[in-house]
Amino acid sequence: MLAWSEETGVSWLFIAPGKPMQNGICEAFNSKMRDELLNETLFFGLDQARRIVASWMAVYTAARPHSALGHQTPSTQCVAAQLAATGDRLHAMATFRQLPIAPSPQAGKCHPPALVSGG
Repeated sequence: MLAWSEETGVSWLFIAPGKPMQNGICEAFNSKMRDELLNETLFFGLDQARRIVASWMAVYTAARPHSALGHQTPSTQCVAAQLAATGDRLHAMATFRQLPIAPSPQAGKCHPPALVSGG
C-alpha cells in the first residue's frame, strides 16, 4: 500500500495507533458488529457467512432503532421525512458546500513510511 501510495502521489493518511476516536463512527459500528454478530456466530463456510452478515446488515440498517434517530428505526416514515427536511435545509446553506470534507495535509508534515521486515 505504501509503495502504491508513493508511486501514484496519493497522500497516505491513517489513524494514529491507539487513537480509534479519530474514526469514531466506524469504530462504533465495528464494535457493534463484533459484539452482536461475530462473537456470537460460528461460520462453517463463506456462503453461510455472507448470508448471515447480509441478514444482520439488513436488520441493522433498516429495522433496528438508532440513538441518533431518537431510538426510532430508519424505516419509520417520520424519521425519513425529518431527514429529508434536514437535507433540504443543508443543501440551501452555501457555507456547508464550501467547507472541505477533511483538512488537507500540511506541507512538510508527512508521516514516514512504515518499516517492513525483509523476511
